[in-house]
Amino acid sequence: MYHRILVPLEHTDYDDAIVAHVRDLAKLCEASVVLIHVADGWAARNQHQLVLRESSEMQDDRAYLEERADALEAAGITTECVLAGGDPGREIAAAADRERCDLVAMSTHGHRGIQDLLRGSVANEVRHHTTVPVLMVRGVPRHVHPT
Repeated sequence: MYHRILVPLEHTDYDDAIVAHVRDLAKLCEASVVLIHVADGWAARNQHQLVLRESSEMQDDRAYLEERADALEAAGITTECVLAGGDPGREIAAAADRERCDLVAMSTHGHRGIQDLLRGSVANEVRHHTTVPVLMVRGVPRHVHPT
């Protein structure tokens, strides 16, 4: 069904839900996984105009992606990592095309109404900017227990 799954990670506890879900889905479909993190700080958004080394924050993000990739590889899933910079929604949608993915699987925070307006919704933006199917799994931070 799916051959290549793009998984945006935000380097938070919310990633646990989507990684667990995708691990099972990728095994079932024998799909490979592309993990992406979009650094959205000023330096990340403007790195193409600057001659800078990767910031320590981006180095941490790269290490985080590689750690998550290693865990998926240990489960028998071919995994690649992409560290991007810029607007997260647009970068994720562009990566889905560029990396030839046939599914974007991402965690959501579950914001609604005014919270969505105030905080924005990367998932919603991705959904509007890609023709690739988007699977959204609600993440739960470690300090919150579902009722």
